[in-house]
Amino acid sequence: MIDTNLIKDDPQAIVKNLDSRNYNFDINLYESLEAKRKKFQTETEELQAKRNALSKEYGSLKKEGKDDPALNTKIETIKTELDGCASKLTEIQSSLKEFLLDVPNLPDESVPYGSSEDNNIQIRQFGEPSLLKGKDHLDITSMIDTESANLLAGSRFAVLKGQIAKLQRSLIAFMLDKAQEHGYTEHYLPMVANSESLISTGQLPKFSDDLFQLTDDYYLIPTAEVPLTNLYRNQIIDLDSFPLMLSAHTSCFRSEAGSYGKDTKGLIRQHQFEKVELVQICHPEKSFEALENLTSHAETILKELNLPYQVVELCSGDLGFSAAKTYDLEVWIPSQETFREISSCSNCTDFQARRAKIRFKEEGITKLAHTLNGSALAAGRALIAVIENNFDQKSTITIPEVLQNYTKFTSIEV
Repeated sequence: MIDTNLIKDDPQAIVKNLDSRNYNFDINLYESLEAKRKKFQTETEELQAKRNALSKEYGSLKKEGKDDPALNTKIETIKTELDGCASKLTEIQSSLKEFLLDVPNLPDESVPYGSSEDNNIQIRQFGEPSLLKGKDHLDITSMIDTESANLLAGSRFAVLKGQIAKLQRSLIAFMLDKAQEHGYTEHYLPMVANSESLISTGQLPKFSDDLFQLTDDYYLIPTAEVPLTNLYRNQIIDLDSFPLMLSAHTSCFRSEAGSYGKDTKGLIRQHQFEKVELVQICHPEKSFEALENLTSHAETILKELNLPYQVVELCSGDLGFSAAKTYDLEVWIPSQETFREISSCSNCTDFQARRAKIRFKEEGITKLAHTLNGSALAAGRALIAVIENNFDQKSTITIPEVLQNYTKFTSIEV
């Protein structure tokens, strides 16, 4: 949630900033709701003060054994007015909160302006693709079985078998070990989250269609960012604990609403997929430095797997809802003859922390922390990249050297 003080200080600047990310901020509606909130809050406080004063007066009379029916009637009248006014205040506060929960984070001033992914900027590239065009992962091996998955659960699921299943498990173990080397504490987490957790990190209420809902209040997690960040919800963190560096491997579940017809084959866009997530919670003055570090930690995985990739800075119009600044890591996929996103590393500044009340104290003042997250990496897409970039176009997938201690085999014959 954005800081409402910024709206009060310079509403037109907020309108302009949000317009840069293709969001129409209705300043007139906001100001109308805020004016109503102030009006009913003032009236509620005045009525509470009147009721308290008269109740005190009436109480004094009762102690003296006296009664004043007119005063009692007046108190009851004010109480009725107060109940009505407080009810209206609650209604307006609810509408204002609903309005603000729909508003995305403000892009950092360093973010390039642009309306879509076409305006993203390549920052750097690692390696040159040795295979410019190659076979699709589904054509390379039958150990990725989407037909059986369709029988079990439906489309956009996969069954991995034998050495391919172990290759994915090895990738995940390698990623977790690298995260530990970089200072992240590994967690095992619930893969179900309540609505408060999803509101805190920005998935609800705006993106409810992208979630798998279990009951009225419980959902399958779309990413480990949700439980990792919420571990510190409603907490005041010791300043000496910064930066908090957390990692976890989880299954992730997304309905992929609105993506019909895109990447429907194979492992690129699944309803269920594996991912290793990195989260940092830090001092606001350190968050952009932390973003560079977190991005480099995700890059290390791709470098050690010797996979060609590029780092892209997202423009304002392509930023995720909670992000103030984002770098995407895109790995080379030979069958598609292009780079595809495999990690998105974002600084959410105080946006999630304000929703989740993640705070710290400095010189006696309570302040909001900054939160960051990034994939290191999406295991399914990493699996595709390893298979397709290391296939000899005949019958053999060579296992990257850094994974061989995990897989205990050096190649897969297909």
